[in-house]
Amino acid sequence: MTELPAGSVTLHDARRKARRTVTLEPFEIASWPVTEELLAELIGVPSVHPRRPAVDLTWQRAIRFCNALSEWDGLDPAYRVDGEEIGWRVDSDGYRLPTEAEWEYACRAGSTTPQYGELRDVAWTAADRVDHPQDVGGKMPNLFGLFDTLGNAWEWCWDLLDPARYGDYRVFRGGGFADEAWSVRASARRGGGPRMHHDDVGFRVARGAFDGGDAAQGWSAAADAENAVIDGPVPVGWTPLGR
Repeated sequence: MTELPAGSVTLHDARRKARRTVTLEPFEIASWPVTEELLAELIGVPSVHPRRPAVDLTWQRAIRFCNALSEWDGLDPAYRVDGEEIGWRVDSDGYRLPTEAEWEYACRAGSTTPQYGELRDVAWTAADRVDHPQDVGGKMPNLFGLFDTLGNAWEWCWDLLDPARYGDYRVFRGGGFADEAWSVRASARRGGGPRMHHDDVGFRVARGAFDGGDAAQGWSAAADAENAVIDGPVPVGWTPLGR
């Protein structure tokens, strides 16, 4: 885990044509994505390539992994899990998925450009002509010392993608090994349902406890509820849920 200082990051949602600046408290984040080796050690799934990012994992499995890792290390689990209902205990010191704001802040490491370095040096992408994720740490880190935040494997975050349009879809960030440069950017957003899995999506863990009730590090339950409501005319091309 790497300790990151307090700071701020401006998030850009191109779909909603919205920008917001988030002020973050200090937190910790893993130096690289969860590997097949760690996943196998903790939850007993096969590890064919120990040093590759663990991919093809649902968001829900990532959540359960975080709770299992917390219990392994004697920490309070960060998530309440009741069937399909999952809630974040904001004041918990356990392992968890980073919020979208935490992820982008960690990825950028002070950079204001789409990539924090030349992609050939910092990220596995389509330009490398590989057909699977590569071992973590094989390219240069960013200025925070984090590896593979761009390229190699997209990474699940805690936040909802766009609840008005996509319901319970969760965000993943960073780009993958098969993506072109335009998609491997610090601000690029994609997402999927909590039970979906993809061969280029994994995750890394974060830690940090906050006094926020149902809000912390750029996320809030109130904002999720507000964003689930369409205010005004339906944008062209949208098929809102329930219509």
